[in-house]
Amino acid sequence: MTAEPASLPVSGAQKARHAPRQLSEEAKAFWRAVVADYDLESHHLSILERACEQLDRLRQAQAAIDEHGVLIEGRFGLKQNPAVAMARDATTLHLRSLRELGLDLESPANPRPPTRWR
Repeated sequence: MTAEPASLPVSGAQKARHAPRQLSEEAKAFWRAVVADYDLESHHLSILERACEQLDRLRQAQAAIDEHGVLIEGRFGLKQNPAVAMARDATTLHLRSLRELGLDLESPANPRPPTRWR
């Protein structure tokens, strides 16, 4: 009876070579660019996946806004298209995910001084 070789744990970088299937081509390209440029740990991959998913939600919401407009006809007249709120939320979550990844570790060249309330 021969022993099976133990499988080695797969590092985050090895798992990250392929973007998740559910992502659009744009989000997959973003995934590949980030993975190629940064050395991410496995827990960062989950955050990156959320950022890519939110990029897809943002594009879907923008398409709905382009098709139907910012205002739509409601029961009591014009109302805001729900896709506007979806776009806002997706943008916020996408940017928060990117910030959480800490991809921009360099400080800005000319940081703004703190403001004072007068």
